Amino acid sequence: MTTETEVKVPEIIFKDDALTPIWEKVKREERISFEDGLVCLQTDDIVSLGQMADYAKRRLWGDKVYFVFNRQINPTNICVLSCTFCDFAKKKGDEDAYEMGMEEILGKLDPEMHEVHIVGGHHPDWPFERYEGIIRGIHEAYPSIRIKAWTAAEIDYFSKRFRMSEEEVFSRMKDAGMVSMPGGGAEVFSNRVRKQLFPGKNSAERWLEIHRMAHTMGIKSNATLLYGHIETLEERLQHMILLRELQDEAPGFFAFIPLEYQVGTTNLVPRQASALEDLRTIATSRLMLDNFPHIKAYWVMIGEETASIALNFGASDLDGTIGEERIAHAAKAASPVGLARARMLRLIGDAGKIPVERDALYNEIHVYDS
Repeated sequence: MTTETEVKVPEIIFKDDALTPIWEKVKREERISFEDGLVCLQTDDIVSLGQMADYAKRRLWGDKVYFVFNRQINPTNICVLSCTFCDFAKKKGDEDAYEMGMEEILGKLDPEMHEVHIVGGHHPDWPFERYEGIIRGIHEAYPSIRIKAWTAAEIDYFSKRFRMSEEEVFSRMKDAGMVSMPGGGAEVFSNRVRKQLFPGKNSAERWLEIHRMAHTMGIKSNATLLYGHIETLEERLQHMILLRELQDEAPGFFAFIPLEYQVGTTNLVPRQASALEDLRTIATSRLMLDNFPHIKAYWVMIGEETASIALNFGASDLDGTIGEERIAHAAKAASPVGLARARMLRLIGDAGKIPVERDALYNEIHVYDS
């Protein structure tokens, strides 16, 4: 995380005086506290909060904003779990349950892609070799595409179901061609929420343990937060702090990705989080997670317009062109499937930022004219 140019400190005219001492900490590069984060999540002075977060982001990356030409593949939606918030998972025999074969998976890829993102259901019958074979098959057919695969929840499932150590799971997946992990499955690190919404899924401690292990084995990863459902602001912040502590202890996170809960048919809340809540969460996460390289504005869930605005609220990454994504769209996400590279360039340009195409490991492939 290096600053390529000297960043001018903006003159911020605060409407919320409670932000002033936090701004002083940010300018001194001093870590902000839980209480500071709560002020940020509750403030109505959204413009000042955004200016603070944009400064913190520009100090790391200047005006660069990253994206990747990628494809998300969800090999199956058949899952042994029954998480309350999930519209994606199905049971065997359901009319809309599916399983993808290797030929179908390879048919969705293109050698011009720089990343494939693989997550899916916890299938009750697939052997470990089938999951491993998906990675190996993609790597052999498209060796230039970097493979980001399997959430901590899936790694936990593989380890328990197939009676393998986590080290063996990671080792075999690395040998097959996996280079990094997505950040899904974290949801929100709250035992209260876990008991109500996803009791069968791995605990916060288990998610953190698996990512700690991945990092120590040289597998970098992302981290997510599912917000805008029944979690409290305090639980949202505690989630960020636990991630910050793990990054201090075992560095390896590339990006933090706030994921807006999609109401879908689960209807945990009557309506989705507002665009202001999205921006407030993204900006706060940039300020709280001072040891994370990137904060991602995931356009699939928050929409193109809000994602573009978020690039001035601390976000430095838009994810990618996706190509096809099933999980968020199963919950009726409103964004268009298959946003093209040209569209990514326009979203970043509209925010007054410099588009940078990257790969799954954040290696820069091309810096576009601003």
